[in-house]
Amino acid sequence: MGDASPQGGRAGGARRWWMALLVVVVVAALGGLFLWPERQKMALPPPAAPTSHSPSASPSPSKVLPYPYFLPGTCLDHPQLSTGITKAEARPCTEAHDGEAIADVVLPEGLASDLLIGRTLRELCQAPLTDWEQQQGGGGPYYGFPIGPYLKFYQQGMRDATCTMTVSEHQGGAKTTGHFRSGVPADG
Repeated sequence: MGDASPQGGRAGGARRWWMALLVVVVVAALGGLFLWPERQKMALPPPAAPTSHSPSASPSPSKVLPYPYFLPGTCLDHPQLSTGITKAEARPCTEAHDGEAIADVVLPEGLASDLLIGRTLRELCQAPLTDWEQQQGGGGPYYGFPIGPYLKFYQQGMRDATCTMTVSEHQGGAKTTGHFRSGVPADG
């Protein structure tokens, strides 16, 4: 039979407390491991297309940031739209891809959470998205997927972000090839 004394009850309670604490520590460590932002730099884009007034197929980033950042005209896949990737990645515009970078914006000072950063990005990207949608002459719907810094990078002074336009809003959705119409006449 078990120990019915108060001493046996206290020892069992302490053991349960330590086990619960151990479980919390392990879960927190695993959560941090899986949720920690990637520190890898963005993959290099493929070689640029011939020169024209329209955006190049894959411009080189003008800044090196610890999160994805694209110049307008860069075609890309986004992890919310494509399986097998964990961050937005540049793609050749001649191959199937999720969307295209349509504008770069700079976040204002004073944002205090990832939620505020996301909301502000959507607001900053709304005007370029509306302009680009109108230039397509139909064929939509089109969707915006802003790409910018997490709060920890924002707090380090990194404010650059990218507005993108896509033809789908879910994984496995429609892809596009080529550039969207930018309204900028090409040479020729």
